[in-house]
Amino acid sequence: MNDYPSIAAVDLGSNSFHLVVAREVDGSLQILHKEKQRVYLADGLDDKNHLSQEAIERALAILKQFATTLQDFPLENVKVAATYTLRRAKNIHSFLTQASKVFPYPIEVISGQEEARLIYQGVAHYIHHDENRLVIDIGGGSTELIIGKHFKHKLLASRNMGCVSYTKQYFADGQITAKRFAKAEVRAEQELEVIFANYLSAGWQSVVGTSGTIKSILAMINANDAEQELITLERLLELKTQFIAAKQIQALQIEGLTPERQVSICGGLAILIAVFRLFKIEAMQYSDFSLREGLLHEMQQKLAHKDIRTNTIENLSERNAIDKEHANRVSTTAKWLFEQVRETWHLTDSDYINLLDWAAQLHEIGLGVNSSGIHKHSAYIVANSQLPGFTQQQQTLLSCMIRFYRKKIRLEEFPTLHTMQHYEILQLIVILRLAVLLNQKRITDQGFKLEVTAKQNSMFLKFHNKWLKEHTLLLADLQQEQKYLKKVGFLLDFH
Repeated sequence: MNDYPSIAAVDLGSNSFHLVVAREVDGSLQILHKEKQRVYLADGLDDKNHLSQEAIERALAILKQFATTLQDFPLENVKVAATYTLRRAKNIHSFLTQASKVFPYPIEVISGQEEARLIYQGVAHYIHHDENRLVIDIGGGSTELIIGKHFKHKLLASRNMGCVSYTKQYFADGQITAKRFAKAEVRAEQELEVIFANYLSAGWQSVVGTSGTIKSILAMINANDAEQELITLERLLELKTQFIAAKQIQALQIEGLTPERQVSICGGLAILIAVFRLFKIEAMQYSDFSLREGLLHEMQQKLAHKDIRTNTIENLSERNAIDKEHANRVSTTAKWLFEQVRETWHLTDSDYINLLDWAAQLHEIGLGVNSSGIHKHSAYIVANSQLPGFTQQQQTLLSCMIRFYRKKIRLEEFPTLHTMQHYEILQLIVILRLAVLLNQKRITDQGFKLEVTAKQNSMFLKFHNKWLKEHTLLLADLQQEQKYLKKVGFLLDFH
C-alpha cells in the first residue's frame, strides 16, 4: 500500500473501529483497503460517563493493529475521528494518553454536529440527488440526522440515542417484549421532538440510511423479501414481530443478522421505527458510505489546499460584519511574529499559524453584542457556534485564544488538551495579544520597523530609531501588557 500516494481515515465509533485507505485517481477517490474491528466501546461507559479500563484496553489493541497497517503513512495523510463514546467519556485524556503510546496519529474528538456534517459529505460524494435528502445514521451511542442538497447540508442534528445505549437501557437482561420496544420507541421520539418542526419545514424528497445498524436491518429484510432495495415501516414492524417472538436476544436467529450485531440490534431497530413513524418516512435506501468517506474527502480537499475550516471562518466573519481590513492586519502581524519565534519556541504544528489567523479574523466578532467585554463576547460566540471542519479541541482552543487576547490572563481557565501544553497555548495567546496591540491605530502603515527576539518564556521587541519613545500611547499599552504577562510568568521587554 505504501507504493501509493495514499490517505487514510479512521473512525473510532461506539460499536466498531473502522480504517479506510484510499488514493486519488483522476480527481476521484479509489478505495484500496478497509478494516473493521468490533470494540463495543459504549458498553464500557458507566452512568457517570467514565470509560472502563477494560474497554480502553480493547480499543488500544485495535489501534495497535491499525498502526501496523498505517506504518510509514505521513501524519498529514491520516485523519482520525472519535465519536459519541469518546466524546462523552470524562476520562478522555487518560484514553488519549494511553492511545498515543501505541498509535502515533492524532485522535480528534469531534462534536455531534461535526460527525453529522462528515456523514453527509460521505453520502453526498457517492449518491447524487438533485433534491433535498434526509440522511440518517444510527451509531452505537448517537443518531445523526441531516438534511441537505448536493454537497451542502442545510440542517444537522446529533441525538444521544444509539443501538448499544438503547439496547443496554431497554433490553439489558436480554429479554425482548412488545412493552420494552414501546418504551424505547417513545423515548426515541422524545429525543427527536426538538428537531422535528425544523426538519419538517425544510422537507425532503428522498431518505438515505447509512452505517452498520441500518445495513443489518436491510440484510434481514432481504432475507425475508429477496433483494428488497428499500426499507419501509411495514418491513420494520414485521422484523419487530419476529424479534418479540424470539423472546430473547440470544434466540434471535434471523438470516442476515450476524452474531456481532445481534447483541445491539434491538435498540437500533426501536430507534429506526421511531424515526420512520415520527417523520412519516415512506421508504429509505441504504448507502455504504458514511463518516469515513466524509473524512477522506475532507482530507483530499485539505491536501489540495481547500481547507473547509477557512471557509467556515470566512462565512462566520461575513455574517457578523467584522472589519475585514483590520482583522487581516492583525492576522498579518500575528503570522509575522509567529515566524520570528517559531524555531525558538518549537512551534512545529502546522495548525498553529492557522489558529492565529482564525483567532485574528474573529477576535472582534463580539463587537455586535457590546464593545465592553468584547473578548468575552467574542469567545462565547466562537465556543457556541457551529464550526464545520473544526474538532471540539480546535474550537475550544480558538475560543480560549480569543477570550484572552486582551486584559487579564487566567491560566486556570485554559483548557486541558491532549495535543497542547498550557505554555504552548500561552505562547499563541502572547503572539495574538501583541498583534492586536501593534495594530491599535487600525491603519496599514504603522510607520515603525521592528526586530523580535525570544527565549522560552520571554520576548524582546526592538523598535528602530527610538520610534517607541515618540508614541506614548503604544508605549503605555506595552507597559500595561508587560504587567499582565509578568503575572503569568512571561517576560516582555521592549525599547
